[in-house]
Amino acid sequence: MKTRDLAYIALFAAVIAVLGTLPAVNIGPVPITAQTLGVMLAGSVLGARRGFLSVLLFLVLVAIGLPLLSSGTGGLAVFAGPTAGYLFSWPLAAFVTGWLTERFWARYNVAWGMVFNVVGGMVVVYLIGVPVLAAVANLSLGEAILSGALPFLPGDAAKAFIAAAIAAQVRRSYPVIERPQRAVATR
Repeated sequence: MKTRDLAYIALFAAVIAVLGTLPAVNIGPVPITAQTLGVMLAGSVLGARRGFLSVLLFLVLVAIGLPLLSSGTGGLAVFAGPTAGYLFSWPLAAFVTGWLTERFWARYNVAWGMVFNVVGGMVVVYLIGVPVLAAVANLSLGEAILSGALPFLPGDAAKAFIAAAIAAQVRRSYPVIERPQRAVATR
C-alpha cells in the first residue's frame, strides 16, 4: 500500500469523525446523523478497498474509546447497543459503494453515483442495521423498519445525492480512483 493510500484512508476516517460533530437528531432508538454521508463519500471517492479501510479505521478509533460518534460516544459499548448493526454495516456499505463505482468508473456521473450510494449506503446499511436493531431492542421486524429505516429514507436519499455530486466533481477535477488497467496480452 502506498503512502498516498494511507493518507486517503486517514483523511476519510477524519471526514467521518468531523461529520460526527454535527448534532444528531434523536427520533427514536437510532439517531439521524451526517456520518452516513461520510461512509458514502469514502466508497464513492476512494473506491472499495480504501473506502472500506477508512471506515474500518474510524470504527477502530471509536472502539478504543474516542468519542467520535455524533452522540459524543465511543468505546466498545456502542457495538452492543441498538445502533450496532448500523455501525457494523458501514465498512461493507463503503465497500459496496466503492466496488460499484470502480466497475462503472468510465461512465460515472451523478445519476450512477446516486444509484451506487443508495445500494451501498442505504440498502446495505438497512439490511444489516434493522435486524440488529430488532434483536437488541426487542422489537418486531416491522417495528424496527418503522423506527430504524423509514424515518431515514428522505435524509439518506439527500445524502446519497450529495455524495454522488461531490464524487462526480472529484472524478472530474482530481480523480482518486484510477481507471482499471486492461491486462496486457502476452504471446
